[in-house]
Amino acid sequence: MNSENFTLSEKIVSPSYIRQGSQARRGHEQLIRQLLEQGKCPEEGWSESTIELFLNELAVMDSNNFLGNCGVGEREGRVASSLVARRHYRLIHGIGRSGDIAAIQPKAAGSSLLNKLTNSVVLDILKLAGVRSVASCFVVPMATGMSLTLCFLTLRHRRPKARYIIWPRIDQKSCFKSMITAGFEPVVVENVLEGDELRTDLEAVEQKIEELGAENILCVHSTTSCFAPRVPDRLEELSALCTKYDIPHIVNNAYGVQSSKCMHLIQQGARVGRIDAFVQSLDKNFMVPVGGAIIAGFDESFVQEISKMYPGRASASPSLDVLITLLTLGASGYKKYLSERKEIYSFLAQELESLASAHGERLLHTPHNPISLAMSLDGLQASSNKAVTQLGSMLFTRQVSGARVIPLDKEQTISGHTFRGFMSHSESYPCPYLNAASAVGITREDVTLCIKRLDKCLKALKKEGSAAERSSPVPSLKQEVSIGE
Repeated sequence: MNSENFTLSEKIVSPSYIRQGSQARRGHEQLIRQLLEQGKCPEEGWSESTIELFLNELAVMDSNNFLGNCGVGEREGRVASSLVARRHYRLIHGIGRSGDIAAIQPKAAGSSLLNKLTNSVVLDILKLAGVRSVASCFVVPMATGMSLTLCFLTLRHRRPKARYIIWPRIDQKSCFKSMITAGFEPVVVENVLEGDELRTDLEAVEQKIEELGAENILCVHSTTSCFAPRVPDRLEELSALCTKYDIPHIVNNAYGVQSSKCMHLIQQGARVGRIDAFVQSLDKNFMVPVGGAIIAGFDESFVQEISKMYPGRASASPSLDVLITLLTLGASGYKKYLSERKEIYSFLAQELESLASAHGERLLHTPHNPISLAMSLDGLQASSNKAVTQLGSMLFTRQVSGARVIPLDKEQTISGHTFRGFMSHSESYPCPYLNAASAVGITREDVTLCIKRLDKCLKALKKEGSAAERSSPVPSLKQEVSIGE
């Protein structure tokens, strides 16, 4: 209610009570005003009542919620199900216009304001997480792979002769398919083994640039967050190479926002060289449903160019989800999650190392990977290849999700390209292993349960292997002699 309505209310209910209610209302409005003035994530999280008040205020600004609105167009924000309408807070028009995902919609001032505020709040969080000099970003209603494709398609207009994308290998299908879908030929650069870690082969990258010709290369497509024993690419050196040869640089930062190390690499890469855009997932970093990503960069005009490449309007759901989440948590709440994730990473490493030692295995030494860990499975491999893959299915049936068991010598063909040793980021990694990650939102209880169940699975497989060995026929003396002959 506005001040006039509060004044009228004093004629119905005691003025002292109305004034108290008015003051409470002003408390909510003060928070909303600060958000509109600053465009930053509030330090402390909002209550659900404040968030719902704000969203309802935005919704009544959209034409589909106007009292007496008469819509005679083909897209008037009509919704058949009231359940669907409530799920979206009656913000039905989506974001953007047919020519630009960031454009204002005349029919939907509320949804347009939601879009602008979300992009502003997310930009603030990217700075808070470590990329201080990021200039611009926008939320796009596509997951990481398709968002990378959008970046590559935008670069096509700047480099029409380019055919190739240089890509230090990471065994994740959507990364590879993002380049294929955009119509380019990925040039896979194998990683080099340094200790247990798989790291960027900078010499091979530069050799490929010189071999193919810089003008024929669309960009270098690098990676930060990844599964151990692969570690984030050497972004500073790659960025310097891109500057040297005047080649664009796109970074896949899928779940890197939660890692200060990954964000620092991006910041440093932009400082010493060239990073044109970096892409991160909403669900992996902000604990919202799958379906959105953030495209960010250090040149505002290029980020705007990417947003204009998106054809048509877009769903507002990812923007709405991440805005609600960040307003709920506040900057302090999100920082707390990041701090807890880092602490639990150390706890997970200690627990995995103890378990590995108890089973004659070892925790692989991957200090440059701040999220993912790997434990060798040499003992299982010695019994049989089947035992390694069986461990993965045993964990899944025991409700341990996210753990990845990587056997040796697996092949996978994606869009005509065959990867040997697929999932291990290498053609010939020395040992099979198991992955576990400390991602944002993980708890100590998750780690404790995982270790307990993994221990039981390993013991069961060893017992099974011993039983099979005992039941195998023992050659007689006569047979042994004939074998020796």
